[in-house]
Amino acid sequence: MACVLLFRLFLLLVLVAFSQGKRLGPTSPLRYSRFLDPSHSVFLRWDFDYETEIITFELQVQTTGWVGLGITNRYTFVGSDLVVGGVLPDGNVYFSDQHLLDEDTLEQDGSQDAELLKLTEDSVSTTMRFSRPFRSCDPHDHDITSDTMRVLAAYGLDDVPKMNRERTFVKSIFLLQMLQYDDEDAPEDTIIYDLKISNFLIPEDDTTYACTFLPLPIVSKKHHIYKFEPMLVERNETMVHHILVYACGNASVLPTGIGECYGSDPAFSLCSHVIAGWAVGGLSYQFPDDVGISIGTPLDPQWIRLEVHYSNFQNHPGIYDTSGMRLYYTSHLRKYDMGVLQLGISVFPIHFIPPGAEAFLSYGLCKTEKFEEMNGAPVPDIYVYGYLIHTHLAGRSLQAVQYRNGTQLQIICKDYSYDFNLQETRDLPHPAVIKPGDELLIECNYQTLDRDSMTFGGASTINEMCLVFFFYYPRINISSCLGYPDIIYVTNELGEEASENPMENLMVLNNVEWTPENIKKAEKACKESQQTVLIKTIDEEVENTTGWIPDIIPTPRGPCLESSGGKVEPQDKTPAGFRAAPMALSGSSTATLRNLTLVAILFLQGTLSWLLAMLQTGV
Repeated sequence: MACVLLFRLFLLLVLVAFSQGKRLGPTSPLRYSRFLDPSHSVFLRWDFDYETEIITFELQVQTTGWVGLGITNRYTFVGSDLVVGGVLPDGNVYFSDQHLLDEDTLEQDGSQDAELLKLTEDSVSTTMRFSRPFRSCDPHDHDITSDTMRVLAAYGLDDVPKMNRERTFVKSIFLLQMLQYDDEDAPEDTIIYDLKISNFLIPEDDTTYACTFLPLPIVSKKHHIYKFEPMLVERNETMVHHILVYACGNASVLPTGIGECYGSDPAFSLCSHVIAGWAVGGLSYQFPDDVGISIGTPLDPQWIRLEVHYSNFQNHPGIYDTSGMRLYYTSHLRKYDMGVLQLGISVFPIHFIPPGAEAFLSYGLCKTEKFEEMNGAPVPDIYVYGYLIHTHLAGRSLQAVQYRNGTQLQIICKDYSYDFNLQETRDLPHPAVIKPGDELLIECNYQTLDRDSMTFGGASTINEMCLVFFFYYPRINISSCLGYPDIIYVTNELGEEASENPMENLMVLNNVEWTPENIKKAEKACKESQQTVLIKTIDEEVENTTGWIPDIIPTPRGPCLESSGGKVEPQDKTPAGFRAAPMALSGSSTATLRNLTLVAILFLQGTLSWLLAMLQTGV
């Protein structure tokens, strides 16, 4: 009898598994959403499946005309892809995968790679849901990647698709987000604690870094912070560039009040271990279920430095601000204490970028061989689950690369389409494991075509940075690992007379005629020079070592998904290969597949029922 019951359970599980698909359907909930326009008339929802490499979009626009959604690039609409659809007055729908020949002219793709899932219209709005592969085999389609994607939305007031600048919007979005938590997941004993700068008069300067020191929550036993979110004054949102929370060593003597972080009083730059960060364009962030920031034990920080970076380019007078960070913490402990490791290039003027550069690569090396000595205890493997990347206005791309025993292991994270206005904590699809002795390299790419003088590393928005923050577990005592090039070697390679004083060499570099040849020569010299690596602990102890910049092997593009909805253009049959796309699940194909699935299920049910009968009769 037990065997019969088990077999029936198996039959039920097989039928359920057989009848379910991975693809999101016309009514499946979508986890992510954004408004794409200032008036909140254009609303996007989306979701994706990493295994099948399919992304699903739903665009809702307050119009009864056509709507369109696609991907564009940083500089021009020309070549953008745009999926267009609408509902005609007679109720019939139209839907097409297109691209822009120029700023205004649409043309249908030779390969139709978007699959329509839903297209409806009421008296107020039109809603279009469709799916597409991350990478189709159509050269007119932009790849969906882990980079910042510039999402293009457009619509019309009638059913004649024609571009209009007033009804066209571009928004930078990190589409392949990994985690999205609901407030229902919050622990029942959640406590909210606010860290904010109080009633601060924003100076009439382009850039201000305001710092103040604040206590963390006082608790009688260990708790975990599991979420943080920015607190912004609505009228000042455009002036707040980033907010950082730094943990202070418990032996630190801290100043009071609000001061310039990197001004005349060095006390306001104490505490350099980042534990939470937000930058313009970002949202709230919740840690994975098994990770939290520890508070309440003797090893945990009791005070933090709150840093708010203001960009008042219009020099507005008399504006007061009370921005900060809201923390959520609980006594329900997670498995691991979280740490943050800062990587990249040391933030001071030895990091330089020539003017007039189409592209200029800078490098910051980290060697972890000294971590155990500085940690004061054996260093375990650490697991990086998230990251935050940061440059200023000249930054165009960043990547973090891991090496072991002189061999490149992987590109841990990257953004080849970086947008200064979208800086947020991002999660990795799978944790990256860093072992003691590994090397980590940060590469930043800059463009300075609009500048006629040198750009140096520094805190101001018009200066530059090259930083990546790794969010990892379990926590160790290392806060940062930053590199910088040998400026004497670089100066000599450029044919200038070098000084033993590094700052004097920077003055010499101002005299270089920055032709394209000299720009490339400077980039090569910076990469070939010996790097000094500065390693700092949470307690502000500093050690240094040296190393050399290894080469980066690019990750090849994966295979494309061949469309079943149209011709694949011959020139796109690249060595990367093809994979057959899943059959479309819209229109008549849906009905056919449903009928096939039903027949298959009935056949399987009949076969298994016969087998069950045989078991019961003992045959």
